[in-house]
Amino acid sequence: MTNPKSSDMEPLTREQILVVMGVTAVILLIIAKVWQKIWSVTLMDVQLTSNAILGGLGVAGGIIVASSIIYHLCPAYRQSADIYFKLIIRPLIWSDLIWLGLLPGLSEELLFRGIMLPALGLNLLAVILSSVIFGVLHSSGAQQWPYVVWATIVGFVLGYSALVTGNLVVPIIAHIITNLVSSSLWKISKSMEMHSN
Repeated sequence: MTNPKSSDMEPLTREQILVVMGVTAVILLIIAKVWQKIWSVTLMDVQLTSNAILGGLGVAGGIIVASSIIYHLCPAYRQSADIYFKLIIRPLIWSDLIWLGLLPGLSEELLFRGIMLPALGLNLLAVILSSVIFGVLHSSGAQQWPYVVWATIVGFVLGYSALVTGNLVVPIIAHIITNLVSSSLWKISKSMEMHSN
């Protein structure tokens, strides 16, 4: 991939981003289903309970607060996150952020926590391995290593929440809410910066 800092990088259009999100979600779902069939993996339990919803909201709140603190304290992460967000979020309109929450939140959790964790042994080592893979797949270039590290940490938190609760709903809700709130906060902050200039 070209250097995200370079001025000759072609920005993606809204339509391209939506298509990529949709296609990626379908590919991840297919991989999860094929893996489930080939390895006879039992999907992690999915129970929509009030405890699971509250747990997911709590995990999301922790991730969002930690991300905000790191964004403000760590220039390397802020630069890396801004490059990623400018590429993905800037072209989207507000209603598209719902898809940004739902599509990755459902498809990535089904694959990484719903299938991969049980397939790898449903233990701490499985959480670590799935988190590293999750983080690496969030890379969009060599300069993105701080964002990859953060995605790996988030993957660990989501995986650990699934391991502890035994309920895939907790990381699904956490992932959806984290994506939705983080992208909205970034979009609001950039909109405010533009209006103040």
